[in-house]
Amino acid sequence: MDKLIITITVDSTMSYPRNPYCPPTEEVDKVAKEYIEAVKAGASIVHLHGVHKLEATFGADGRKLSHVDFDGWKRLKEKIQEKVNPVIQYGIASARFEEKVKLMEHKPDLMSICFGPHDEDFQPDPDYPAQEIYAVHPRDELAGYSREAMNHGVKVEVESFTPGSFYNIRHVSKKGLLPEPIWTTLFLGWPGGTWMPPTSKGLIFFVDCLPKEYKINWNTSVMDPLAQWPVLTEAIMLGGHVRVGWEDNPYLSPGTYAKTNAELVDKIVRIATELGRDIATPDEARKIVFGK
Repeated sequence: MDKLIITITVDSTMSYPRNPYCPPTEEVDKVAKEYIEAVKAGASIVHLHGVHKLEATFGADGRKLSHVDFDGWKRLKEKIQEKVNPVIQYGIASARFEEKVKLMEHKPDLMSICFGPHDEDFQPDPDYPAQEIYAVHPRDELAGYSREAMNHGVKVEVESFTPGSFYNIRHVSKKGLLPEPIWTTLFLGWPGGTWMPPTSKGLIFFVDCLPKEYKINWNTSVMDPLAQWPVLTEAIMLGGHVRVGWEDNPYLSPGTYAKTNAELVDKIVRIATELGRDIATPDEARKIVFGK
């Protein structure tokens, strides 16, 4: 069994807007510090949300997505790399094609691409308006993303919200556009029309559906404060990898916010250590993710 790769994602501005400790994405220095301390605690992949803003209404293309501030993303990446050397994963799969391709020019190690539809509905607190994201990603678009990633020397992180994403993995792989080992994140408990149950059965079903004909490393994201820790524990035992951070779940225990993302990394490191699973360093994570 490979050493455990821990991904950290710190932006809860949409998913948990009441989190008192999460700085806005515009405060790049504070956001970078969260990532840096999380890497020092044991994370090896940083899932970055640079400066961005969700559209208030649907665009002419029928999508409701995010726009990014390219300079803000570049500054965040550079500030992190001044202190630590993690695998850099550019998130915000909800940006439009042209903006995602332009972000690839920053040369992140990984770029998040949703291999199914976007249908997300963030409203954990009724005092805040729902933050909703909608978009269909046709297979030609997924092939285009993957082709651009190869041209830019960037590896695709396949975001899988349902097993339908695995059909698209096969489709794009047959075109020679998704080099092995494939890296995918399985999303459970994320609210919206692509919700997967954050349960043991949900995780096992997801894993059982993975295409067996390809070398695939899978990561696990759970957006459910009560279910996250037991489901991630099972993922560790099954040989998968895990993602933690304020975006997915800002609570150390019910009702108790983690004051830093490093605290969340500390908790999953303790769980993995108790289970006898060693933690991958950034260099070890690179060998697993890129197969080199």
